[in-house]
Amino acid sequence: MVNQLADLDRVFQALADPGRRLMIDRLSQGSASVSELGKPLAMSLAAVLQHVQVLEASGLVRSAKIGRTRTCSINPAALRSAESWISERRSLWERRLDRLGDYLADAADSPPRGLPGNHGQIPEEKQ
Repeated sequence: MVNQLADLDRVFQALADPGRRLMIDRLSQGSASVSELGKPLAMSLAAVLQHVQVLEASGLVRSAKIGRTRTCSINPAALRSAESWISERRSLWERRLDRLGDYLADAADSPPRGLPGNHGQIPEEKQ
């Protein structure tokens, strides 16, 4: 469990950077070289490579070097783990909000609790 949480932490940390999210978006269309990943970004090739290394360490991206070209591809399993974690939390909160909605609907259907015999009405002023 601790290892799974550490892996999930690395995935979310990797996705926290907008440049790395752009790289993931690009890789969702298919494999790309490091230089292709860096084209839309205003950073040096060395900086792009560092971002790729972060994505690799998180498990989101795999890369292979053939000759002088490093080609990257997305690892869908890592994205699924993050999606699963988010989905579990969403389901939990949806159930909680459904129970709250049921409670509020029941409370609206029953008369308000007021003074005995008052039936929820505001008492008239005494003169």
